Amino acid sequence: MSNAIQIAASILAADFARMGEQVQEAEQGGAGQIHIDVMDGRFVPNLTLGAVVMEAIRRSTQLPLDVHVMIVEPDHLLPDFAKAGANRITVHVEACPNLHRTLQTIKALGCGAGVALNPHTPASALSEVIHMLDVIIVMSVNPGFGGQAFLPEVLPKVRQLRQMIKDSGRAIDLEIDGGVNTETAPTCVQAGANVLIAGSSVYNPKFSVKAGIDALQKAVASVA
Repeated sequence: MSNAIQIAASILAADFARMGEQVQEAEQGGAGQIHIDVMDGRFVPNLTLGAVVMEAIRRSTQLPLDVHVMIVEPDHLLPDFAKAGANRITVHVEACPNLHRTLQTIKALGCGAGVALNPHTPASALSEVIHMLDVIIVMSVNPGFGGQAFLPEVLPKVRQLRQMIKDSGRAIDLEIDGGVNTETAPTCVQAGANVLIAGSSVYNPKFSVKAGIDALQKAVASVA
C-alpha cells in the first residue's frame, strides 16, 4: 500500500468505442491503476467485460489492472483473467462459498488477491482471511451499474477495516467503489480509504479525463 491516495479509473464509465484511447488518457492523466468490472448477469443484474477485452486493455497501458469480479463462484474463470493481464483480482465474499480456496487460487496464479464487500456486508466477514489479502474493496453503492449515489452508511465500515488492516500488519489497499466524486472523496479518505475507484468522475463528456483525475486529487489533498 502506498501512502499516496491513488485514483483507479473505472472503465465501466468509459467510451467503449474509444477504449484503448480512454485507458491511455487515464494513465497520462495521473491514474494509479485501471479498474475493470467483470459482471455475470447473475450476482449483479448487468453484463460487462471479459478476458478478451481485458487482454486488449493490457496492451494499452502499463498501469496495474485492478480486476473486480462480480461473478457467482468465479474460480473457473480466474486463470483466464490472470492470463489476460490482471495484476490484482478481487472477488466478492457474498459470491464465493469457498473463499479461502478462491484466494489461494488467485495467489497461485501470481496475482494480488482481494475481497469486496457489498454495502450490507460487515467488516467481520474478512476476519478469517485478512491475512491473505492485498486488496479490500468497500462497495459504497449496490453493485451492478455505474452512476449511483454514494451510501455514507458504509463509512464506519471503512474505519473499522482500516483498523483491522493496521492490526494485521499487512500492506493492504483499502479501496472504495461507487459514487466517488469531489464531494464524497474527502470523507472516504478521512475514513481510511487509500484508493478511490472513480467512473463518471473521470470519464465524463463534460471534462477531460485528466481534469477529472486532477479534481479528485485536489479534493483529497488536504485530508490525505
